[in-house]
Amino acid sequence: MTVVHNRIRIGAPIERVWEVVMDPKRLHEWVSIQRSLEAFSEGPPRRGSTMEQNLRIRGVTFRVQWTLVEVKAPRLAEWEGKGPAHSRARTRYELTSDGDQHTVFDYTNEFKTPGGRLGVVASRVFVGGVSEREAHISLERLKKLVEQEI
Repeated sequence: MTVVHNRIRIGAPIERVWEVVMDPKRLHEWVSIQRSLEAFSEGPPRRGSTMEQNLRIRGVTFRVQWTLVEVKAPRLAEWEGKGPAHSRARTRYELTSDGDQHTVFDYTNEFKTPGGRLGVVASRVFVGGVSEREAHISLERLKKLVEQEI
């Protein structure tokens, strides 16, 4: 299993950051690897909400079906994803108010490629440091997006 963790401080109230990160229609504005959003549950985020994304890493596009398995607005969201060939992912958003109208956003993504140990080795070769770099780029885009809207 590969784990990517990144943290960023955003100059906006926690409720505003939550509103943006939990709006599936806005993911393309900040998630650097998203190519399209195929479907999503309407209404406020709740346990059991779903969405389907097409993502792209190193020139390969693949679909992930996500289910929101835990939600505590505006502080916590955890998504479980199912990808191609029985790959799995878990993405966790943790938001903390940092006083003075700032929010700390902790992003964690764990993903498991198919194929046991061979799959893990192939993932390291195929993905390498791309996941860490893309998480950093995405969070920087989120910060810029939210701070510009205030």
